[in-house]
Amino acid sequence: MSTRWQQSDRPRGEDYDARWKRLAASGASVHGEADLIEALPREGGGTRVLDAGCGTGRVAIELAARGFDVVGLDADPTMLETARAKAPRLRWIEADLVDTDAHLDETFDVVALPGNVMIFLDRGTEAAVVAALARRLAPGGLLVAGFQLGTGRLTLDRYDEITATAGLELVDRWATWDRQPYDGGDYAVSLHRLT
Repeated sequence: MSTRWQQSDRPRGEDYDARWKRLAASGASVHGEADLIEALPREGGGTRVLDAGCGTGRVAIELAARGFDVVGLDADPTMLETARAKAPRLRWIEADLVDTDAHLDETFDVVALPGNVMIFLDRGTEAAVVAALARRLAPGGLLVAGFQLGTGRLTLDRYDEITATAGLELVDRWATWDRQPYDGGDYAVSLHRLT
């Protein structure tokens, strides 16, 4: 397995978590993704969430604490080691997102990609990843992804083409996980529904 994340020199495991601990200690909200994700399936009665690219489990663990049935999937063994240490009862799967079908056969009410997952995929695999994740959605299920935009990165136009090809329809788009209106900035959170 190889992704742009694994080729980067970004902090891993406990070092990655240290940033979130510092932010929480300063009083900053570190659960914006979980707040939004929690609101989505509950509006439709769903409780099953796949945290795709779950890293150290920050979002998955918070959702589980709020009563969701969560599965975390990530290709980075160091990140998953930290997730497993923090929440050994949750289901953590080590796999590249492009291989999701080989590791999961159940469906979810929400598939979430917080943490810039889309920009850390290997170039050229974005469509295959979105298609695989769309196959893991229950009828009417939601795919929510937040990622940075910029020169040389995945564009929203391309992302919308990819999601449409996977049978997903754009429901809403925000500039932040707390649903601030998107006005063309350098970060977007997109919500798509399986049609």
